[in-house]
Amino acid sequence: MFGRRSIRGYKPDPVPRALIEEIIGLAMRAPSSMNTQPWNFYVVTGEPLERIRRGNTERMAGGVPQSREFRTGQPFAGVHRERQVGVAKQLFAAMGIARDDQAMRQEWVMRGFRQFDAPVCIIVTYDRVLDGSDDTPFDCGAVTTALVLAAWSRGLGCVINSQGIMQSPVVREHAGIADDQVIMKSVALGWPDETFPANAVVSERKSVAEAAVFVGFNA
Repeated sequence: MFGRRSIRGYKPDPVPRALIEEIIGLAMRAPSSMNTQPWNFYVVTGEPLERIRRGNTERMAGGVPQSREFRTGQPFAGVHRERQVGVAKQLFAAMGIARDDQAMRQEWVMRGFRQFDAPVCIIVTYDRVLDGSDDTPFDCGAVTTALVLAAWSRGLGCVINSQGIMQSPVVREHAGIADDQVIMKSVALGWPDETFPANAVVSERKSVAEAAVFVGFNA
């Protein structure tokens, strides 16, 4: 848990299918509400992933509105926005991206739309019949966390993201996602490039004292 980092720079080396299957199998031991197991995984690599990258970046650069299928909510504000800005500052500092360097900032954004150039993208979906359920996104979050930790235990890095699925029609077409599935998140996966500066960033976290309320304890 303390060793894991979000990986945003990858080696081009392929990841064996058998290893990905092992990781997904481990992840699916995550808890789910009443054992509903609402999740499914579309694992994409090679030319299909390149087509998703191209379609995603071209449409976003061309001003096509994003079309994420899972609810997006309101923009972050207050302390949540401060944390979002804080990790961005950490990443830009690590990458040497100056505040006024708009070209480099835009390239960083486009990396996200390209799934951070990872050799594998895992698209997490859930069964459409469960759309609107409060438990389903909670369960998908649990299995995605387990997926990331399982990958890390096998020497692989990941970053959970939404940028790679912003243009859902492109993702649906090239990943062959069934109509009975809702696209929720994507996970970039591959062998970490240890020379990529952003990979050394460890995001700051609030303390247990800030996050937890203890009731009924003597001390």
